[in-house]
Amino acid sequence: MKGWGRREYGKTFDAWPKDEKNEPVEPAFLTHCSPLDMEAEMIRSMLESFGIPSIRQLPGDGAFGELILGISGNGADIYVPCTMLEQAQELLKGEPNDDGLQEGI
Repeated sequence: MKGWGRREYGKTFDAWPKDEKNEPVEPAFLTHCSPLDMEAEMIRSMLESFGIPSIRQLPGDGAFGELILGISGNGADIYVPCTMLEQAQELLKGEPNDDGLQEGI
């Protein structure tokens, strides 16, 4: 993913971690989402709330389908900075921390 789409400039680009040459670190594939629900947007919102920037890429002719139909027939791929991939994967697992808050429920 050499280039950044116009939608991804701005806030996402500014939040994306930079390497020692002040270049954005490589994006790493996180997950593929279904085209029929809001899964991609919910995941991206969750990642953003934890300070992890993300990029949504529509594979194949997905951008055309989204333009014409309002949804991408191929779904969406979500990428995060390679330096934050493990943290993002842990968030997707959704396993709660047992910090004693569940006792007595």
